[in-house]
Order: sequence, then structure tokens, then C-alpha cells
Amino acid sequence: MYATKIRAAALAGASALMLSGCLFTPGAFTSELQLMKDGTFAYSYDGEIQMLALSKLAEMGADGSDAFEPSTCWDEESFDERECTAAEIAGQKAEWEAGAAERAAKRAKDAEEMKAFLGGIDPSNPEAAWELAANLQRQRGWDKVDYLGDGLFDVDFRIAGQLSHDFVFPTVEKLPMGNAFVSVVLRDGAQVRIDAPGFAAQGGNPMQVMGGGMAGLMQLAAKENGKADGDAPRMVTPDGTFTIVTDGRILANNTDEGPQASARGQVLAWTISQRNEQAPTALIAFD
Repeated sequence: MYATKIRAAALAGASALMLSGCLFTPGAFTSELQLMKDGTFAYSYDGEIQMLALSKLAEMGADGSDAFEPSTCWDEESFDERECTAAEIAGQKAEWEAGAAERAAKRAKDAEEMKAFLGGIDPSNPEAAWELAANLQRQRGWDKVDYLGDGLFDVDFRIAGQLSHDFVFPTVEKLPMGNAFVSVVLRDGAQVRIDAPGFAAQGGNPMQVMGGGMAGLMQLAAKENGKADGDAPRMVTPDGTFTIVTDGRILANNTDEGPQASARGQVLAWTISQRNEQAPTALIAFD
């Protein structure tokens, strides 16, 4: 019963997280952004991306989550937990059965909302991950998209051109929103603001905070049920490097070492891990 409550809390959190737009998290990766005075830019991301809606955590939400479990009974005088009587359990079960239709309707509604949110992809479909991989490979820049299981993809993304508009990675066709790993915003006065909220394991990426906590809850529930840790969902954590290369004037940044000289101009580098509290950020001028 305790494990069921833990599991229910984790699944509720997962649904809220997915519907809030926090769909993606990086695993092991290498990423580089080039910004030059002539207006050219290039961005690359080589490594892992996990999509929560296709992970084991989401699968567990649709698998047996509506089984009846008796609620805790308490002593009215001592307020200590006690064993429920047969009549109390029967009453609880009757109440649970009376709400079956309402729960089924809610699950169906939630499933349709999630499918619409994912651009028509049904996360309960075993082929959903392969469908998403095929869709991504049709988009410019996604040179490789291999599915590794449990919502985890190994990708090679590369794009280059003129920076005439804002840029966000990742973007997925038909998905109305999603959490950004990296955003590049053009400002007046020939300035560019770069933020990488998806590369912060704590303060900047809510998926890392909530997702990691939910995975922990699910592992605890698995142990309570006598199952191995492998039965609990796998949640990857950021482990990589993010680098900005530019020949512009760096106005601000939050690297540990500051700008470093290179043959291509100046380099800003961040080592990304679970310990990162601040998301990488920089402000560059091209005057």
C-alpha cells in the first residue's frame, strides 16, 4: 500500500511535468555554439536526449495504475495505524468501484490530451519512439536519431547558417512547446543573449529536479514491492560540455574560467554535470 501511494505520487508528478512542457532532458553529450561577426552561426549537439513521455515512468502510468488498494485505517484514540476490518475494506472497495467510470473517463481524457500535446504521437503505442525518431530525421539538422529504449535517444544534430532570427534547441515538428536546452536571442544594438537552461541539473531545468525525484520515488516503490532496481524507470542526468566560440565582444558570462583565446576567436566553456546549479549564460556584442 505504501509503495502504491509512492507510485501514484510519482506518476501524478510525471503527468504534470509533461503537460507543463518539460519533455526533454540531456544525458551524456557534447554541444557547441559558434557565433561570428559576419552573422554566421553553427550549433551542434552530439549525445543523449531523453523524452519523459516515452520513458518507463510514463509506461507505468498506463499499466495497472487503477488496481484497488485499501487505504490506511487509524485508531480513533491513539491515532496509530491499525489493521482495517473486513467491513471497512469492503466499504472502501465499494467506493472505489463507484468511481470506476469517472476514473476511466479521466484516463481517456488525459491520454487524448497527451497525444495532442505530442503532435499526434500516442505514447502508449510501442512504436511511438520509432515514429518520433523518423519524424526528427525529416527535420533539418537531425543527422542521426537512434532509439536506445526507455525514452532515450542517441542523436547527432548539426545546423549552420545566418543568425537572422532567434534560435532554440531542441524543437520538434508539431509539438506546441518544450523545454529548451539552448536559446539564442537577438537583441537591439547588435547583441546576442545565450541561455542554456536545459544544461542545469538543479536550478535551471525543472525536469531534472522533478524527474530525478520521481525516479527516486519509483525506485523506492519497486523495492517496497520486492522488485529489482531495474524495474524502476531510468532517468538520465546531464553529463557533458557546452562551448561557445565567438569573435564578438563578450559582455557577460558565468563560466568558471572566463573567455579563453583560440584560433577562431574566444571560447567560453562549461562542464555540465548533476552538480550544476546555474544554467550557462552569456551576452555577446558584435559592434
